[in-house]
Amino acid sequence: MSATMRPIRLLVIFLLATLAFSAMAIERTFPASTLRGKLTITSYPTVTINGNTLRLSPGSRIWNASQLTQIPNSLGTDTYLVNYTLNAQGDVDRVWILTPDEASQKIETQRNSNKQ
Repeated sequence: MSATMRPIRLLVIFLLATLAFSAMAIERTFPASTLRGKLTITSYPTVTINGNTLRLSPGSRIWNASQLTQIPNSLGTDTYLVNYTLNAQGDVDRVWILTPDEASQKIETQRNSNKQ
C-alpha cells in the first residue's frame, strides 16, 4: 500500500464511523395519532395494552429501542412501555418500544403534528 493511500483509507474509516454514530443519535418522531401504553404480547396476534385486548394488524411493525424491527414472537411475554398507533379497524399497526429517555418525556411533546 502506498504512503498516500494509508491516510486516505484512515480518513474514510473515520468518516464512516462518524456517520454511524450520528445515525444512532437521531431522535424519533411519532405521528400525531400516537398513543402510549404498556404492551404485552399475549398470543400472537393478540396483545394487551393498558389492560385492553387488541390485535396486531396483518402489516403491523414493531421497532425496538434501537430502531430495529422486531418480530412479535421474539418479545416473549414481557411488558414494554410503548408508543403505538391504531389503524381504521382499531388494530395496532405501529409500535415503538421506548428508550428510558423517550419514556421520561410526555407523549404530547413527542407527537409530530405534521405527520400522520
